[in-house]
Amino acid sequence: MQEIKRDRYLHQLIDRKENGLIKIITGIRRCGKSYLLFTLYYKYLKSLGVDDDHIIRIALDDDDNKQYRNADSLSAYLKSRIGDDAEVYYVLLDEVQFVITDEELQKNEPLRIYGILNGLLRRNNVDVYVTGSNSRFLSTDVMTEFRGRGDEVRVYPLSFAEFFSVYDGDKYEAFTEYSTYGGLPLVLTKKRETDKVKYLRDNLNETYLKDVAERQNLRGDVVMSTLVEILASAVGSLTNPLKLANTFRSSGLQTNENTISGYITYLANAFIINCAKRYDVKGKKYISSPYKYYFSDIGIRNAALNFRQQERTHIMENIIYNELLVRGYNVDVGIVSYTGKTADGKRTTIHSEVDFVCNLASKRYYIQSAFAIPDADKMNQETASLDRIDDSFKKIIVVGDLIKPWTNERGYLIISIYDFLLNADSMNL
Repeated sequence: MQEIKRDRYLHQLIDRKENGLIKIITGIRRCGKSYLLFTLYYKYLKSLGVDDDHIIRIALDDDDNKQYRNADSLSAYLKSRIGDDAEVYYVLLDEVQFVITDEELQKNEPLRIYGILNGLLRRNNVDVYVTGSNSRFLSTDVMTEFRGRGDEVRVYPLSFAEFFSVYDGDKYEAFTEYSTYGGLPLVLTKKRETDKVKYLRDNLNETYLKDVAERQNLRGDVVMSTLVEILASAVGSLTNPLKLANTFRSSGLQTNENTISGYITYLANAFIINCAKRYDVKGKKYISSPYKYYFSDIGIRNAALNFRQQERTHIMENIIYNELLVRGYNVDVGIVSYTGKTADGKRTTIHSEVDFVCNLASKRYYIQSAFAIPDADKMNQETASLDRIDDSFKKIIVVGDLIKPWTNERGYLIISIYDFLLNADSMNL
């Protein structure tokens, strides 16, 4: 397979080069963090003329480097490699959780790896980059420990544009493939559908959920796997822990709201799901639960359902949400409230929804996801909530139909999912 460019993340690392902080590369496992650090960023350093003896790369999950999984051995090796000359040494550590011992975890004391990395920060000629994520050492742990001294680069599975850049086929075939099997890079190396399905199922059950179960001591707990299936089935629907707990009880599984809330947090901390909160557009405030949950990778979502429920509307919505996160936006579900009338003529407050309210610095966009708009009635339905927003920020409707981008009489951009995903500047057309 040809090299996949991850320029968005590479440029983030380049921008943070020698900034005096530990660069912490986070994201769901198997999304390409190691490839970004050890292949793409390494090539960049070499292009600058950095000598190999000033680039210290240690993949701690490699058996050839197992001697460095001992904290003392790792510390001694790094000290032996880093000289006192003025030139910068770049330390690239992959899968640092391998340095952690069971004894350290049981004692619940500061881990030795923290001390090693802090020691490197005290040296003026060292620039440090790390990845680490599994049941022993979630990436969120690193960010918590190094708050103020760590600089996070969040990596997501392949965007559709990245996926399509190496896909052997047209964009329509690529989108069908992407909508089914998602954007974990190694999916692209699998030729047969059965191999792709097995890879995704194994990742979900033997990597992601197993990591969470081991971390939280949930072995044999059927609630977690059932919760993932329910969330996958309800992508794009409002829900909350109480509603989910009631769903469990109606199915004969006893659990409670607090347990469900905790499990959702575990899944979010492992980057398996993301939460979209509700935002009152006119009141300019957040509304408490229910929320919407989306999967970091649509292939993992589909695997959770054994590829049974292929609702194109919900899948497209999830893909758009992920794309907005990749582009750096904070994404909420918009609520627009206004006074209307019931069927019998009584005045009432009506709450209309905007799929996504996207914010980045001073920029804001309102986005609706509509798989198909076959007639004027459907168009009016999709624009109803947008029509009641009285600010001047841009309003966009993304459709599954194959159309050229156009602007309607209200100034709303109507754009196909293909143009939206493949054009990095599509929101500004």
